[in-house]
Amino acid sequence: MNAIPINIETKGKVFLVGAGPGDPDLITVRGLRLIREAEVIVYDRLANAELLSEAHPGSEKIYVGKTGGRPSISQEQINSILTREARKGKNVVRLKGGDPFVFGRGGEELEVLASEGISCEVVPGISSSVAAAAFAGIPLTHRDYSSSFTVITGHAIHEDAFPQKWQCLAHCETLVILMGLRKLPDISRKLIENGRSASTPVAVIEKASYGSQKKVIGTLEDIAEKAKQLSTPATIVIGEVVNLSKTLDWYNPESLREQAETAKLLSAISF
Repeated sequence: MNAIPINIETKGKVFLVGAGPGDPDLITVRGLRLIREAEVIVYDRLANAELLSEAHPGSEKIYVGKTGGRPSISQEQINSILTREARKGKNVVRLKGGDPFVFGRGGEELEVLASEGISCEVVPGISSSVAAAAFAGIPLTHRDYSSSFTVITGHAIHEDAFPQKWQCLAHCETLVILMGLRKLPDISRKLIENGRSASTPVAVIEKASYGSQKKVIGTLEDIAEKAKQLSTPATIVIGEVVNLSKTLDWYNPESLREQAETAKLLSAISF
């Protein structure tokens, strides 16, 4: 009598990998190795597409990017994809912009995977909360200006809710806001109403670390108007350390763009 085969569900492993702020060179060595070894890559909108070129040719790539204000895949669907692919016995890289645990919903995904008994590993990445300031020549801490900084998300800011939160935020030495560009007028107004000087320096950095990076400097009073032409992703830095950007502005995206154009022209020349 032939034995009846038993269907044993195999489980792979999910790696929550931080892709860094944008420049593909800023991913960690381990993160890059896992991309190259992955059987499935589930990736976000903010993860640089160049990293996908490092993937194994036979790997499957699944896009799950979200765009503010537009229809996009739900977090529950993303959780289901990760669980489904791991249950097939595959090694899955969940590639996220920045760091998985800094407003990247990595904690939520890890909770679901753990509840399903799926093995998981977190590979930290460089968060744009620190990288954007660095690429704008703004040290978030400086012995003469700031001994601390606070990072928040603009999505969590409600104009009329939690007045005590606004009072606290208004008195932070250095305040970093991710995903807050659309709410910048309200943010500036509420900080001023709660005691922050209207002349407080503010920087908004668009697409930090890319060759297309843009930076606008102003004050709480005028930054919303000055930053109207910027688009997401953008990082807002508020505090006296922003003034240092004038002398510490080491990153020159214009030079990088010129180099890229030159490289394209040279590659097009046939000898």
